[in-house]
Amino acid sequence: MTITKLFAGAGLAVALAAGTALVAPEAVAQDRFITIGTGGVTGVYYPAGGAICRLVNKDRREHGVRCSAESTGGSIYNLNAIQQGEIEFGVVQSDWQYHAYEGTSQFEGKKNEKLRAVFSLHPEPYTVVARADANARNFEELRGKRVNVGNPGSGQRGTTEVLLSAMGWTMSDFSLASELRPAEQAQALCDNKVDAIVYAVGHPNGSIQEATTACDTVLVNVANDAVSKLVSDNPYYAEATIPGGMYRNNPDDARTFGVRATLVTSADTPEEHVYVLTKAVFENFADFQQLHPAFASLDRKEMTQASLSVPLHPGAERYFREAGLLNGAAQQ
Repeated sequence: MTITKLFAGAGLAVALAAGTALVAPEAVAQDRFITIGTGGVTGVYYPAGGAICRLVNKDRREHGVRCSAESTGGSIYNLNAIQQGEIEFGVVQSDWQYHAYEGTSQFEGKKNEKLRAVFSLHPEPYTVVARADANARNFEELRGKRVNVGNPGSGQRGTTEVLLSAMGWTMSDFSLASELRPAEQAQALCDNKVDAIVYAVGHPNGSIQEATTACDTVLVNVANDAVSKLVSDNPYYAEATIPGGMYRNNPDDARTFGVRATLVTSADTPEEHVYVLTKAVFENFADFQQLHPAFASLDRKEMTQASLSVPLHPGAERYFREAGLLNGAAQQ
């Protein structure tokens, strides 16, 4: 029971005992709660959700909306939870946003036509790190190796399955396909329990930093004909580069492909809640950018359009129009 409900209940009891009508104090009355589903605590989704909630809660006395961020299994989990009404918002990869709305890939038979976009966030290269002694500089050289493919429900697990299918591979092409969560995989790599790990994540990233600092590892190129076809055939994918020198003992650029992180919600989420959240982020944009290194290069106008393959929620659209930011974004 919340403190608000406790005091409200006590006030009701006193009022009834006195035989008087109950008028709830304004301070007790109108808090409205929203939850953002994120990802593992070592990724960027969790601090992204926390950063958004921090800005929403800063002015909660004015608008009455309280925001909390939950660590979850990742993109696919968040999309299912939104459809089932368990959370109001979720940070998800742009490819899984598309599939959930269209009812394709892992969402076949579970099409969510109520899915709505709020805004996009940082780019997320599909990142593969291998032990130096695994002798794998390119993804094709991971055949027969021990690879952590990510936990079920995570975006990286889903994207790995898409990549393998495009290459004509299956999980059995690895000698081991482990399902560790992001928080566990760097240690597993350095403990020689796996030869490589995958992560679709913004950079710089703490988990990749750990994997490249605690033991001798290399960033693996994920660039081949199958990847080129994925990028050309699907608007939610793009070629990506992880800059050389960002991580220890990795002086060269790593070529790969990637998606963007996006914030989504349901058409059932009240317009005012989405408006309040969007306004909190965009009117405190400099503060938001400082809350994680992956946000430093974000552009406000680009965030209203990039990788949004579902209609904008009316609450987000309302703010973007007021701010003069809306230009060609998907709209309801």
